[in-house]
Amino acid sequence: MTEYTVEFVGTDETIEVSDKQTILKACIDEGIAQEYSCRVGMCLACSAEILEGEVTQPAARGLTDEEAERFALTCMARPQSDLKLDRGVYPPSIEDDAAASAPAADDD
Repeated sequence: MTEYTVEFVGTDETIEVSDKQTILKACIDEGIAQEYSCRVGMCLACSAEILEGEVTQPAARGLTDEEAERFALTCMARPQSDLKLDRGVYPPSIEDDAAASAPAADDD
């Protein structure tokens, strides 16, 4: 079992996470407030942009293959190196979905 350092930029929070543990589980164990909902890799509430490092997340079904290279679903992601993550940054697919479902502005 290998331990990696996971740093959350902008919050001064750093934790040690085993390569056998999800980042979300480590956050919960350490008392770090990490947003989540479904815990099965679908809702994207726990998204974080990967600024440095690598994760494995084969069950992150809510991400496209391209998004999975740049974003971690912390409920599924297990570190494969030291990481720097930016929490609360969502992949383009969720941003596009939000824009498409927003009511149109009234131009009166």
